[in-house]
Amino acid sequence: MMSAVIVASIAIAVILGYKTKINTGLFCFAFAYIIGCFALGLKPKELIAFWPTSTMFVILSVSLFYNFAAINGTLEKLSSYLLYACRKFPGMLPFALFFVAVILSVMGAAYFTVLAFLAPITLLICEEAKMDKLTGAVAINCGALAGGNFPTAALGVIFRGLIDSSYEADPSLTALDSFSSEMKIFGLAIVFSLILIAIFRFAFKENRNIGKGITFTKPEAFDQKQKTTLILMLLMMAIVLIFPLLKMILPGNEFIKTVSGKVDVGLVAMCFTVIALLLKLAPQKEVIAKVPWNTIIMIAGAGMLIAVAVQAGTIDAMSAWIGSNVPTALVPIAFSLVAAFMSFFSSTTGVVAPALFPLIPALAVSTGLNPATLFACTILGAQSSAISPFSSGGSLILGSCGKEEDRNMLFNRLLFVAVPISVLTCAVYNLVVGFVL
Repeated sequence: MMSAVIVASIAIAVILGYKTKINTGLFCFAFAYIIGCFALGLKPKELIAFWPTSTMFVILSVSLFYNFAAINGTLEKLSSYLLYACRKFPGMLPFALFFVAVILSVMGAAYFTVLAFLAPITLLICEEAKMDKLTGAVAINCGALAGGNFPTAALGVIFRGLIDSSYEADPSLTALDSFSSEMKIFGLAIVFSLILIAIFRFAFKENRNIGKGITFTKPEAFDQKQKTTLILMLLMMAIVLIFPLLKMILPGNEFIKTVSGKVDVGLVAMCFTVIALLLKLAPQKEVIAKVPWNTIIMIAGAGMLIAVAVQAGTIDAMSAWIGSNVPTALVPIAFSLVAAFMSFFSSTTGVVAPALFPLIPALAVSTGLNPATLFACTILGAQSSAISPFSSGGSLILGSCGKEEDRNMLFNRLLFVAVPISVLTCAVYNLVVGFVL
């Protein structure tokens, strides 16, 4: 009975957040308090201890550092250079746009930041190049999401934290290496995105004359602040990547293992934030103001409510139900479709991943499936419907349309063409992934 109440509270929190436009995390806080303290008998201090401190710190510190690049124009300039470099292959523009978005996301730009920068440019390029706007929208959306899945990127650090948290709930289970798991998600997302973009690029007649008449303007050179910011971004990536990669290559080396355990992306990002402030690469007030507090509140609230669900045994009950009622071979596709449905109306990082990730460790043990594969199928499924016009990504793309007529047409095509094709393609892809991996 209590499990049903908690599941209903999660659904109600999502619906209320969507209907009222109030942060879903706030509703989750309220439900966590009411159910946790008054129904389960938890003490307020025990409930507050469910606050996902580690995940929140990483989001805060990483966003602080990369806000410098967003504010001083480094990301925008980098985007212009990457697009200009692809001027000799106009027929491959969708893939060029995709890789531009991937690189920006890997460099640390948030999903919304990438789309905010690229959506206006992409729609303008589509008009000049006679390319279908839906294809361009899918390309940059896929790139922003796939690149964000990189272990040190905006989404990757969140998912790594959630993977770690899903194992902390049951100490009897052997935890995964979240870095290597996230690398798998990143790789699978890149392959899926290329397949999806190829479908839109070559199956739509609107793209038959793509690339004819397009002109590229050479961007201005990076100024001194942008050059310094770019160097710091590359240096930070090198520091947080080199030792985890060496650990994968040389797992028996104790020195590398020890240093790798000391390198934390959040703490490193905070150190680089101090360096960037000392170098005055952007105003401190603006850098702090751009921290994604809405995302932090959403993830924290959802995390606390999910922790209450774990305490009540809801997660174990749901895991057992899926394990006993869904054929093992279809479990990956089940997670893919459920995640896609949830993500259609809600946030992948704030709702979908915190709700589904805790199911995976125990389910993987009972079914014999690879937990890293299930984590990947969940994320890919959730991201497959992120192009929905009801989602933040879809709405950003629509907001970049200058004409009302174009906006209305793109709304319908996003909803009735892009979403179904993406979700179904992802379901088939995840089914294959489940069998292969």
